[in-house]
This record gives sequence, structure tokens and C-alpha cells, in this order.
Amino acid sequence: MYPAKPNEPATGVPVGGPGTANQWSTGLFDCFDDCGLCCMTWCCPCITFGRVAEIVDRGASSCGTSGALYSMLLYFTGCHWIYSCTYRAKMRAEFNLPESPCCDCCVHFCCEPCALCQQYRELKARGFDPDLGWHLNMERRAGAGAGNVYPPAPQQMGR
Repeated sequence: MYPAKPNEPATGVPVGGPGTANQWSTGLFDCFDDCGLCCMTWCCPCITFGRVAEIVDRGASSCGTSGALYSMLLYFTGCHWIYSCTYRAKMRAEFNLPESPCCDCCVHFCCEPCALCQQYRELKARGFDPDLGWHLNMERRAGAGAGNVYPPAPQQMGR
């Protein structure tokens, strides 16, 4: 994480104003910051991609559908990186992130697993849990605004 600057929150996630580019919360090659994510992405990138796509699309596409399409492109054409780089571009536009270290297509063509891991980590740094999907993330955020609600404690009859 980057150190906090005067106009940034203490979490280290840059905020920036309109027209200013934020920075990625982690680097492209910081894959081993989350070894579990790194291993999952290396073995089955369709899962990581599907989770990222569902959050970036705000629930318009499901993790399963996006992951299945990604898998078909990977196994039948080898051009899965073209599909995934479009989601990097959407994510950069949403969070005003720089196109670094190079253009989105080059990043995904050369370092697909690293790019997917970076996008996943960025969503986590911005308060999303890609494992839960869009709808559960929104429910969690709505519940956080209303205060914590807990079920009543179990009660027992006296003997």
C-alpha cells in the first residue's frame, strides 16, 4: 500500500479529486501479497476473472457467466486476454486509475495472472469482497449503514 498523503485517508487508498488519477493500491507484480489468490488465479483464472467482472459490471453479469465465457475464449481461441483487458479498462475508468505500467491490452497479454490478481486486490482495497459477488456486497454495505443488527440471544426456560 502507498503511504497516506494529506488528501488521502489513513487506509492508504488514494482518493484524488475530479480529473486527478488515483494510484493502484498494489503493484502489478505484488501477486504474492495474497498467495491463495495467486495460486487460484494461476490454476483457474476464470474464477478470479468472473469475480472481478461481476463487481466491475455491478452485478449485470454473474461470476459464473463471465468465468465460463473467459474459459471458452481461453481454451478455444487463446484470446481471453482481449476480453479481460476490457474489464481492466472499465475498472480504471470507474476508479480513475492510471493505465500503468503500460496499456491494458499489453498488461493482460503479457501478464494475465498478475493483472487479474492486481484487479482483485484493488477491489478488496476499495471495500469490496469479490468472493461474495455484487449483490451480497451491496447488502453488506446497506446493513453497515443501518447499524449492526444481531438476532436475539437464545433464551432458556428455568428448571
